[in-house]
Amino acid sequence: MIETAGKTLAAQNAAAHRVRSVRAVGTRAVLAELAGTPDVLALQALLLEKPLPGQLDVLAAAETVLVKTDSPASARRLAELLLQLDLTAPVQRDGELVVIDTVYDGEDLAEVGKLTGLGPDGVIAAHTGQIWTVAFAGFAPGFGYMVGENQALEVPRRSSPRTAVPAGSVALAGNYSAVYPRSSPGGWQLIGHTSAKMWDLDREQPALAAPGHRVQFRAVRESVTLPAEHPAAGADVQQDIASGLRIVSPGLQSLIQDLGRHGHSGLGVSAAGALDRASLRRANRLVGNTPSAAAIETVAGGLTVQAVGDQVLAVTGAPSELVIETPDAESGPFQRTVPMAAPFALLDGETLTLGVPGSGFRSYLAVRGGVDAVPVLGSRSTDTMSGIGPAPLAAGQQIPSGGESESGVVGDPELQPGYPDSGVTVLDVVPGPRADWFDAEALDSFCRQEWDVKPQSNRVGMRLDGTALQRSRTGELPSEGTVAGAIQIPPEGLPVLFLADHPITGGYPVIAVLVDQQLDTAAQVPIGGKIRFRWAPAEKHAAPGTTEQSAATAAPERKASN
Repeated sequence: MIETAGKTLAAQNAAAHRVRSVRAVGTRAVLAELAGTPDVLALQALLLEKPLPGQLDVLAAAETVLVKTDSPASARRLAELLLQLDLTAPVQRDGELVVIDTVYDGEDLAEVGKLTGLGPDGVIAAHTGQIWTVAFAGFAPGFGYMVGENQALEVPRRSSPRTAVPAGSVALAGNYSAVYPRSSPGGWQLIGHTSAKMWDLDREQPALAAPGHRVQFRAVRESVTLPAEHPAAGADVQQDIASGLRIVSPGLQSLIQDLGRHGHSGLGVSAAGALDRASLRRANRLVGNTPSAAAIETVAGGLTVQAVGDQVLAVTGAPSELVIETPDAESGPFQRTVPMAAPFALLDGETLTLGVPGSGFRSYLAVRGGVDAVPVLGSRSTDTMSGIGPAPLAAGQQIPSGGESESGVVGDPELQPGYPDSGVTVLDVVPGPRADWFDAEALDSFCRQEWDVKPQSNRVGMRLDGTALQRSRTGELPSEGTVAGAIQIPPEGLPVLFLADHPITGGYPVIAVLVDQQLDTAAQVPIGGKIRFRWAPAEKHAAPGTTEQSAATAAPERKASN
């Protein structure tokens, strides 16, 4: 657990424009708590202008700034440095002015007029009559939380969220305004729509309104039409290939994954990437690729591929039978098996089929040279939540091999670790930044019981079933940055363990965070498996719920979400 500073310094911070306190988020990230949006913007600007040692990524939210670091040691040092920063005179960044033409015809315009007492025309005048600043991104790429110059348009979210909000909808919630970049569920009050493309990967800066940008909404009378959404960003145009693999059957789900796209939290983009990073690295090592080369991540077996040209492959992760079928015009096809975690040849026209794993859940198929797909923000990974990256693989699709090999030889066969089965998998955790939202009984129940992995689990998060946990605090938590491995407790009390495609912000308290190395193990727990959490040995002498408190200990009342 990170000890952020002494009580004297914390007291000084409460009265000055400084970070009020710092909480650990796992072992490689920290969460700085601030007095409000002005201090959040000031700290974000300072960290982006003058990064601290070990700083990798910065994500501002309603009342916090999450800082990801390169090591646990850097996280500890950063916590101390954050408390010493003076935010009174923040570094000034040039906030580009973005003008968004808006037709004010939203379904909730009249209701917002009643809630504010301004009437529809007054709402339009208030919305267009001030400059909005993008404070932070979240929920989806291109979704920027904008703060205005006053509170004239402060309204609650809808009591019943819509299942689908059209792309381009201009909306209000709390003190924020935003534009939905793509069709998605949402509970904000809709006051209009725009044809402005809020997220476009063909632009040098994909987000039209990124954190720090200033926004002016301009009312227009003529109808605007939003261009049709493109297919999954980064999807390749199908064409015949000279060398690579043809997908005969993708199985339950097969995706292209590398080690992810890091450093884009400020745009609302999560890292994505292989869920079992060690297995991806092992597969690449076996065929002589760079560790980060793209490969195929497949779930629960059933994947069948055919070689286009002679290929060198390796399969790691969840152990299963690997069957190669060789066509023979005279005597008919014949089959042979090859071992896991060892390089092998798949000759032109031969097929490889992955059987159902005996344990574990995800397998990784690497091809020498790596899978050659169009990089998006520096990565070939598929992000299932945002739609960024290649689409899920489909039967008949051809995927070319690339030039990601770094060695002229293949690797020696390797031993694989044991993988989870339908029994109980024990995962080590450290206290989350909001463990103090739960009393000792709830914390004990969290680690004592066995949690079932529900069928609704996916790459975004593992949904767990068991005896619900009760919060010891009332009120809601403003949305704040989070990380893969964070375990949120929604109001119903059942944990959600975030995986690689998780939303970058969340509005539910994080009770614990997986030790980083155990993310790979968690990714291999199958649907129907059981999980028991255990406080990591380094924390066994510390009370899990005693992360550093802010000067004001009252629970927040306002929540920023979609």
